[in-house]
Amino acid sequence: MHVGALDRVAMISLHTSPLDQPGTGDAGGMNVYVLELAKRLADRGTAVDIFTRATSSSLPTEVEAAPGVLVRNIHAGPFEGLTKAELPGQMCVFAREVLRAEASQPLGHYSAVHSHYWLSGQVGALARDRWGVPLVHSMHTMAKVKNDALAEGDTPEPPVRIYGEEQVVQAADVLIANTDTEAKQLINLYDACASRVEVIHPGVDLDVFRPRDKADVRRRLELPANASVVMFAGRIQPLKAPDVLLRAVHVLLDREPGLRSRLVVPVVGGPSGSGLEHPESLAQLAQHLGIADVVRFVPPVEQARLAEWYAAADVVAVPSYNESFGLVAIEAQASGTPVVAAAVGGLTTVVDDGRSGLLVESHRSDDWADALGRLVLDTDLRTRLAAGAVQQARHFSWDVTAEQTLETYARAASFMREAVA
Repeated sequence: MHVGALDRVAMISLHTSPLDQPGTGDAGGMNVYVLELAKRLADRGTAVDIFTRATSSSLPTEVEAAPGVLVRNIHAGPFEGLTKAELPGQMCVFAREVLRAEASQPLGHYSAVHSHYWLSGQVGALARDRWGVPLVHSMHTMAKVKNDALAEGDTPEPPVRIYGEEQVVQAADVLIANTDTEAKQLINLYDACASRVEVIHPGVDLDVFRPRDKADVRRRLELPANASVVMFAGRIQPLKAPDVLLRAVHVLLDREPGLRSRLVVPVVGGPSGSGLEHPESLAQLAQHLGIADVVRFVPPVEQARLAEWYAAADVVAVPSYNESFGLVAIEAQASGTPVVAAAVGGLTTVVDDGRSGLLVESHRSDDWADALGRLVLDTDLRTRLAAGAVQQARHFSWDVTAEQTLETYARAASFMREAVA
């Protein structure tokens, strides 16, 4: 059904701003999700205020990110040097400033609260009760899921996050899951009420991420026209597992030494999370494996430039230990590039195994070398999967995401009315 627009929605993204550059620090797919959804909601007549924590004294209090989308930079704690693990200590200050911002507006200024990630959910629960509007929450990632599939060398999520997530699940009127898999995890691991969980796929901007002339984009990116390009994009941290790709490349080159002269492995992104403790570790691993000559480290780039990298690649590797959805995989496919992805979380929804890419059931180097080798060495297979990748991406649309989210806001409001009655 089509649901009419709400006047204004408050989105809360405490720990990372939608204006931050994805691919480094705490900025990633969630930043893209929040901004793209907000823009599409605004296009439908629902204005969006996004509350986030200011990380610089030079940031203005308010920034218009797009027509109808206002980013409010809240001062809560020191501007720099505060890790995500330390943010719970600033939630009270952040919440107070969010409530204060609303208090200066006419009664009923917001029609709903949509929080992203558990820290924001804690603030959203308080705003829900204070404003008398429904709370819709998107987890994006979950501690119990991450801890069940922890990458080697990564740090487990602390109990405080698990407790906080459980509280948010109980407080939210509706929980939005990116995939059926995430919905089941919310129900089975967090005792979420099944009737309060809605599955809404994120989208992809098909105007930005689209097939391009490969020779042209390779020329602009200074890539050899005849190169075999196997790309990684995302934050450099154990969870995203770029090391799995490098180890697989090492095995592949041992098997196919003639490939070395034309293989290029761009790693587009910057260190994040526990990866910040050893920002040079991936470069050191490449050196240790003897593949530094084929690996090219590229700092995070804006969306338009990232789309060119995707289109220039022959294969995009997504070896993550967990993904609630996997925006990199859908962006790459929309750009006409097949994906080799770990068969985990949302990636099993995003990648159509054997049609738009290949799913790998393990993180073993040999298995990844097998999958990468199949695509790199088989032009016909790569061409067929590239065509399937474009078709697969068309199933995901931010416009559909926005329409379904508006319907979810309306459902959340009806749940809240029933509870009051």
